[in-house]
Formats: sequence, C-alpha cells, structure tokens
Amino acid sequence: MRTILFILFICFSSQIFAQEQQLAFQYFRNGEYEKAASLYKSLHEKNPYNTNYLNSLIDCYQQLENYNNVDLLINNFLEKFPNQEYLYVELGYNYQLQHQMEKAIPFYEKALNSIEKSQNMSYLIGKTFQDNHLLDYALLAYKKAMQFNPTINYNFQIATIYGEKAEIENMFSTYLDMIESTESYLSPAKTYMSAFITEDAENEHNITLKKLLLKRSQNNPQNSWNELLSWLFMQQKEYEKALIQEKALHKRNLSDLNGIVEIGKIAFENKSYESAKNCFNYVLENNKNIETELVGKLYLLEIDMNTNAAIPVIETQFQELFNQYGKNINTLGIQAIYAEFLAFKKNEPEKAILVLKEALQLPINEFQKGLLKTKLADILVFTSKFNSALIYYTQVQNDLKNHTIGQTARFKIAQTSFFKGDFEWAQSQLKVLKNSTSQLIANDALDLNLLITDNAVKDSLKIALKKYAVADLLSFQNKNQQAIDTLGIILIEYKGHPIEDEALFKQAQLFEMINEFEKAEKNYLQIITINKDDILADDAHYYLAELYLNKLKNIEKAIVYYQKIIFEYPSSIYLVDARKKFRNLRGDELF
Repeated sequence: MRTILFILFICFSSQIFAQEQQLAFQYFRNGEYEKAASLYKSLHEKNPYNTNYLNSLIDCYQQLENYNNVDLLINNFLEKFPNQEYLYVELGYNYQLQHQMEKAIPFYEKALNSIEKSQNMSYLIGKTFQDNHLLDYALLAYKKAMQFNPTINYNFQIATIYGEKAEIENMFSTYLDMIESTESYLSPAKTYMSAFITEDAENEHNITLKKLLLKRSQNNPQNSWNELLSWLFMQQKEYEKALIQEKALHKRNLSDLNGIVEIGKIAFENKSYESAKNCFNYVLENNKNIETELVGKLYLLEIDMNTNAAIPVIETQFQELFNQYGKNINTLGIQAIYAEFLAFKKNEPEKAILVLKEALQLPINEFQKGLLKTKLADILVFTSKFNSALIYYTQVQNDLKNHTIGQTARFKIAQTSFFKGDFEWAQSQLKVLKNSTSQLIANDALDLNLLITDNAVKDSLKIALKKYAVADLLSFQNKNQQAIDTLGIILIEYKGHPIEDEALFKQAQLFEMINEFEKAEKNYLQIITINKDDILADDAHYYLAELYLNKLKNIEKAIVYYQKIIFEYPSSIYLVDARKKFRNLRGDELF
C-alpha cells in the first residue's frame, strides 16, 4: 500500500512540476517576465543542476533590466560550478546590455581562453556567443576549439554564422571545404545552401557559388563539384548545362544514368522538350539496362506526341515498341500512354478503354492499378460518361487516400463535378486538397476553387459559370472550335461579368492551339485593358510576350511585355523567366 501511495505521489509531483515549467514558458512567451521570473526562480532553486532554468531566469531578468540580479545569480552559480565557463559569456553580455563594453570584453576573452583547457565546453561557449548575436566571438570560439582539437567539427556552425553575417562567399567556401574533405557532407550542404539559391541564374548568390565551384573544378577536379554544378543548374532550370555536368560524371566513372534520367524527366515536366530529348538520347546510347531503356524510349515517344509529330509516325513507334518488348508488366507505362494517344490524339476512345482494361488484368500492384484506373476515368470523361468516370476516380481515391495518385483522383472528381455544373460538390473536394502533399495538386485545387468562388458572387444561379464549365469540358475533349464558340457567346452575353477575363484567357489559349495567333493577341491585350491589376494580368503579359517571341516574331513587343512583368508584377511566378528572356533579347552579357 505504501509503495502504491509513493508512486501516486511521484506521478502527482511530476505533473505539477511539468505544469509549472509550461506555465513559466507561456508567461515568458507572452511578455509577462515578472511572473515568468518568479516561476523560473522557483524551478532553479529546486533543480540547481538544470542550467535550462538558470538560462531562462537570466533571460527574464535581462528583459526586466534587473542586471544586478543577473550578476549575482551567475557569480553564485560559478562559485558552486566553476567549470561552467560559458557563463562568462552571459556575464559579459549582461554588461554589454548596460553599454559597459570595457567590462564586457574581459569576460568574453576569459570565455575564449577557457576553451584550451575545457574543450568539452567549447560548443556551449560558441553557442552562447551565437545566441546573443555575438557572431564574431562565436566564430573565434568555434575556430579556436577546432584548432586545439582537430577531431572536433564545428564547420556547420561556422557556415551558419557566415550566413547570418551575410558573408555568403565565406559560407559557401566553408560548405565546399567540408565536402572536399568528406563527400558525405554533400547532401546536407545542398540543403543548407538551397536557402540562399534561387531560380534566377543572375542572382548574386547563384553567381558566387558557380564561380567557387568552377574554380575548384579547375584546381582540384572531383565528382562533388560536377554534382553541385549539376544541382545548381537544375535549380536555375538550365537543363543543358546540368546535362553537361552529368555527362562528365558518367564518362569519368561509368556510373549509372539515374542523374541524366532525372534531368530528362524534370525538363520534360517543364516542357523543355529539346533538353529532355538530349537527355534520353544519351541514355539510350549508353544504357545496358532494359528498364532504363524503356523509360528513355517512352519519354522520347511522349516528346514526339507533345511536339505534334505526325500521328501515323507515333502509331508506328508504339507498335515497334510492343513488337520488341510485348504487352506485359514491363511495358505498363507504354500501354497507359498509348491509351491516352488513342483517345486524345486519334479520337479512338473505345480502343483506348480496351487497352487499359487489358492492362488492368496484368499482375500489378495497387499503385499501378490506381494509375491505370485514373487514366481510364479520364477517357470516360472524354466521352462524357461522367458517372462511370466518377466510380473509377472514387475507387482510386478510397484505395490510395494519402498517396499522390489518390489525391489526383480526388482533384479529378472535383474537375468532373465542375464539368457537370455541380459546383458545390466540386468545392467540397477542393477544400480537402488545399493541404495536399503535392504542391501542383494543391495549386490546381486552389485555382479551380477560386474560379468557382469569384464567379458565384454576382451570379447566384451560376449560369455564366455553367456555360464556362461546358467550354472547359469541350476543351478537355479536344473540341477546340466548339469551345471557342461557346466562350464567344459568354463574352457577348456576360460582358463586365467576373467570368469575362477567364473566358478571354481560355479562348486565347485555344486560339493559340489552332494557330490563330492574332486573335489570341487581341484577347490577351483585352484582359490587360479591362484591369491590369486582375489576377490574370501577369499571365496575360507573359503569354503575350511568349506569343510575340515565338509565333508573331515581334522581338520589340516581346521585350516590352517581359519588361512590364519585371517592373509591374515583381511577385509574379513568371518574373525569373521574364527577366532572363528580357536580358537575353536585349543583348545583355550574362555570366
């Protein structure tokens, strides 16, 4: 019985103690420093060996400007525990807060001098300097510790401090020194450096890192410099330059081709088809693995499909692949793409459905099954069989709820509901997707949700939105002229309605697809005229600049609209690309 009572007493005491600690932290966070100090003082007295309470009490006193209390507290503690030399930093900082640097500096020097005999305290001394924003002293502490004990490695801390001091070149150099000595630091160094790198190749930090890497590559060639240059070029979406580095790595080591395959995939996703093609051609020339070979051939086929190669040519390529590799689990990806080709390019949806249903009979896993069912449902939407499509999408969403495939299926449920004019159900699905693990799905869900919300305010019956949804479906079904005509009716009947800019933009993109570029130009200009602060205004500027550059061959006007994005829409997602193209067209010399 006594044992049980003792255990209950200990549990109760621990609970009270934890609550006291939590309450003290809450008071401190809320700026109630007197209440926090009272609790931390009690906790420190009960637990004199716990320096966390001591440090928190010091912070409270300093916030209250009770500097004498801090002085007394630290000196009393040092009398009992003289080996806690990091507290000399706190003593010095306490004087610095009182603008008494002549008294602070001797304590800082005392803390630094203690590192030689108390190397196990060196990290705490450096960190205390760092926490108090005494960055130069923190650098001295970490460097001194490494000088006395070469087995200690504080390079990550040193690099971080250089970053805080905005000494970016020193920061990068420190990370590169670490990688040069130990290649395993490559991955964490990338993570830390990525915070200072942007998509813009002309960003000052990007240029600095590139210079450092090129210099090291010349003076002391090693794989890490090629890997980092490849990584940097990928951040900047300079896929050809990244490919050059990966080729150098492959030729030097005859390593696997995964790096080049990855560049090809990312270039393909970003519609840099020429770069993607170069990647996969290199893969096929140097590959000895059938799985990688199939990936390369599939992507090359998709590139042809997306760049409008002749349909008979693509059909022949598919048949050659099936004759060579068969229709089996290894060619599942090719079968799925072939079904899309049959439906969306050849307008043979029934054949496409048959291909997918046959593929579903193969011994495949749940993820492969989910992917095939999603593509099957897409084709059913293409043929306006919405209910059958929704059954497949729902099956995938239920089977793979937390996977990207399942989240994609949920988005397609919302999209199909939108096509049908069931906006309420569409929005219920889209709200779930706003926290999707896939940023692309989350962005698509946000865009569709905004489209519905913005255009329901002035139109409670949502008549205009329903007509727009019909046009959107016709576009999905490749009935481009019908979609254009439907959007034209909307633009006549609902002039001044919030749907007007969406209809103009959608119609402009469809005009581009059927090579009516002057009509597309007119629509983009009209969006800008209606409201240059509209949510689609920067999109209109960018697509107009692209139209002038690539189709209408009017370089002067392209420069004008790229420049407008730079100066009038500095937060636009197109800013980096617009700046790059603007400077290139203007003839600037780029590093």
